[in-house]
Amino acid sequence: MNIRGAEAVMRCLTEEGVTTIFGYPGGAIMPVYDALYDFKEQINHILVRHEQGAIHAAQGFARTSGKVGVCLATSGPGATNLITGLADAMIDSTPVVCITGQVASHLLGTDAFQETDVIGISMPVTKYNIQVTRAEDIAPAMAKAFYIAATGRPGPVLVDITKDAQFGMVDFTYEKCHSIRSYIAKPKLDHKGIEAAVDLLSTAQKPYLLVGQGVILSEAQDALVKFAEKSGIPVALTLLGLGAFPADHPLYVGYLGMHGNYAPNILTNECDVIVAVGMRFDDRVTGDVSRYAKQAKVIHIDIDPAELNKIVKADVAINADAREALEELTKSIPERKYAQWLQQFRDLEQIELNEVVNDVINPPDNELKMAEVVDLLSKKTDGQAIVVTDVGQHQMIASRYYKYKGYRNNITSGGLGTMGFALPAAIGAKLGNPEKTVVAIIGDGGFQMTIQELGTILQAEIDVKILILNNNFLGMVRQWQQLFFDRRYSFTEIVNPNFTAIAKAYSVDASKIEQRLELDEALDQMLNSKGAYLLEVVVQREENVFPMVATGASVSEIRLN
Repeated sequence: MNIRGAEAVMRCLTEEGVTTIFGYPGGAIMPVYDALYDFKEQINHILVRHEQGAIHAAQGFARTSGKVGVCLATSGPGATNLITGLADAMIDSTPVVCITGQVASHLLGTDAFQETDVIGISMPVTKYNIQVTRAEDIAPAMAKAFYIAATGRPGPVLVDITKDAQFGMVDFTYEKCHSIRSYIAKPKLDHKGIEAAVDLLSTAQKPYLLVGQGVILSEAQDALVKFAEKSGIPVALTLLGLGAFPADHPLYVGYLGMHGNYAPNILTNECDVIVAVGMRFDDRVTGDVSRYAKQAKVIHIDIDPAELNKIVKADVAINADAREALEELTKSIPERKYAQWLQQFRDLEQIELNEVVNDVINPPDNELKMAEVVDLLSKKTDGQAIVVTDVGQHQMIASRYYKYKGYRNNITSGGLGTMGFALPAAIGAKLGNPEKTVVAIIGDGGFQMTIQELGTILQAEIDVKILILNNNFLGMVRQWQQLFFDRRYSFTEIVNPNFTAIAKAYSVDASKIEQRLELDEALDQMLNSKGAYLLEVVVQREENVFPMVATGASVSEIRLN
């Protein structure tokens, strides 16, 4: 089959089973877009309003579908607009393939119009990148890209294709990539490490299971439940791990981290064995690492060997796929229960309920609080909606008060903390799992960073529910200014536009509420609406998120107020 390189790109995508892509056309990628015209029946292209929206949408698609997300962009500014999303996908282990156009190969290095060294720029924020200058190299590069993006610890890959390669002719054949020399996608299970972990757990009196997104990525949720139930070990989740273990399970003890639950943070420094699975001991989880769990033996399971012993030294480091390791551990451990140890979590949980939770989900004053909004949303959706959060106070509130019970239903920007993530990611999330209700919970600041993607929702008719928690502040920065900078609110108060009018201009139904009596009906109206809907909820201006572990503090110094 003798075809142009641009058509080869399209055929590579169909060979990889790609049915949805996100992109924005331009000069250097125009041959690929011309080829796409003939593949409209096989591939649904979503025209975003900004290339950052394309990659965040691809991330949302990947996170809810478990497939590789794909986006297209042109050279120069089109390619550089992907960088934030690439960095976000890299640190959050999201499988994405970005295809960028590039100036013709004879113009490389000449500062031609819209030429940028996207390979050099993207190298630190991609798992792999490659520039293709010949049509015959397109298919091998694409096969390699999809394999690397999806296997091992997933991540973003960028394929930069020069314009002459897109126009060039090639005898097209496609072979999927199944291995690469020197790249170990899935390590062999370390049976000695498993035995050592079993030995440590056999004498443990206060074992503790810390779970991250690696469990979701390896589809190990069921294996985790079986391991937890047989071992009897209490389970806590990281921000990206939310959804890996049912929030209503009797062994679930809460959410870890800076704004996590009181008990799981305090008791980190009282357990005797930590079993960390698919998590990387991020600084938001450890606090002051020099005072983190020094009394505990640590079993660390991760598919990425670079994460083992990077931050917390492991007594048993197991480089393995999470599901394989959990299944093997479950076979080998005895059935146990830790009633007294679990009760310590419940006692501290009651303190948090009394001193924090009850006052914010059933507040005594008249002003609406973010927590009561999210709590009611969680109850109305039974924890089954796909919740896409932006970054800030609302993100921490959602992670605390939405009780995730579904599968791949927590989509957020964790490691990079990208404001503007939620709206385009929600578009991708809905397309990745169209049967689910998708709710984007966004702050008034982050919403305006990618507000133009309302145009994508309009044109592609994406059924997403947008919940803006509006406090007229850049709330998380304001909270830190209040607590640590003597209330010197330096440029964190934000004057907002009429969000509902803007939404309606994009043909998105919208409403705004300011009173508690309106909340129940407003959420019902949003959830039951046909098509996209925006609900703006005006919340208390200076509401803070507690508990909180301050920067430089130990997790056992978590504050309740």
